[in-house]
Amino acid sequence: MASHTEHDTLPLPSFETPPKVLIVVAPYYKDIADGLVAGAEAALAQVSAEVERVDVPGALEIPAAIRQAYRSGDFDAYVALGCVIRGETTHYDIVAGESSRALTDLSLVGLAIGNGILTVENTAQAEARANPDKMNKGGGAAEAALHVLALSQRFGKTVREIGFKIGNAS
Repeated sequence: MASHTEHDTLPLPSFETPPKVLIVVAPYYKDIADGLVAGAEAALAQVSAEVERVDVPGALEIPAAIRQAYRSGDFDAYVALGCVIRGETTHYDIVAGESSRALTDLSLVGLAIGNGILTVENTAQAEARANPDKMNKGGGAAEAALHVLALSQRFGKTVREIGFKIGNAS
């Protein structure tokens, strides 16, 4: 069980212009997703972020949706929200591990992403973590995205090309 130790939190960064942030949500567990989104939206409102939301079927689709949105060049940062609850099979391990790995891969090439995909043992753990008045992991994911965005702005422009470029090789 996680301790109830107080954790240090960084003050939110400030931005010259409000950032445009995409929240990508897998609302498979609707009540949990709603709590995560509420926490994220409240955190983003503190920096007057322009927020858009898209829903995807599950946690494995979140990185793909972020990658598609990134190609548009319309967003400065991304917040990934969803929940994976351990079941009786190894499906949990695959979904939890692969969604996290894909988000990490995207972040390592320059995307400002806050990972708020909960990976928990049961519904009670998910409810506590999603609740904005308790652990507020949605708000924490949004804050992480904002901090990474501030770092990318500090250290230079991010590259918009990821992977292979399709087209004529002339």
